[in-house]
Amino acid sequence: MNREYCKWYSARVERDMELLVLGHAGAKVLVFPTRCARFHEYEDLGLAAALSEKIERGDLQLYCVDSLDQESLYCCWNHPQDRIRRHQRYEDYLLHEVLPLMWQKNPHPCVIAHGCSFGAYHALNFAFRHPHCFSKVAAFSGRYDLTQSVEHFRDLFDGHYDEQIYFHMPSHFLPNAHDPALLGQLRRLDIVLTVGEADPFLDNNRHFSTTLWDKGIWHALHVWQGRAHSAPAWRKMAGLYV
Repeated sequence: MNREYCKWYSARVERDMELLVLGHAGAKVLVFPTRCARFHEYEDLGLAAALSEKIERGDLQLYCVDSLDQESLYCCWNHPQDRIRRHQRYEDYLLHEVLPLMWQKNPHPCVIAHGCSFGAYHALNFAFRHPHCFSKVAAFSGRYDLTQSVEHFRDLFDGHYDEQIYFHMPSHFLPNAHDPALLGQLRRLDIVLTVGEADPFLDNNRHFSTTLWDKGIWHALHVWQGRAHSAPAWRKMAGLYV
């Protein structure tokens, strides 16, 4: 399997950023790590291995990016406004540096946003904010409203709410989306959501699925047995849905 490590200084986030490219051809997959994890996590958890046949065959090429969660959405000591601003700069890095790199390396027309747990939030939020950049979203065990406290997962903004937060919460902005061009782009996406029947984010996934149907956005919501919020479950999901 082709394996390429990349690192460069990003002026947008004012620090070095790292990523891992796995594969040589095929649909390009932008892979987000779980909460506060690193670019090599997808490989470490055996998820890349679960896709090895597709990667070796040239069906998929993974671009596993680093996270800035500890500096943004999970930077608990920082003001919520600064957290979401830092997250926006991370999005700018992805949009203006990572996606162009992916196109430079691989002209395949299909681009997939993918992640597990908090990575699923990143994948879906980024793809829904920029649907013209993607063909598919594969989001496993995610939550799409970070303002809600569920189980031991707290409101990441400590009760603060503003326009920036609103436009980064898919569960919030999608119900009010009426622009025909945006909805047309979202309806074109192949959207796959998975969640466990005992996962604390099950209700959020079901509610979000209902919103998608209300907007005429076709998708698949797969509810798995148990909590299914772990690497063994994600390895099985990856083989089926990525």
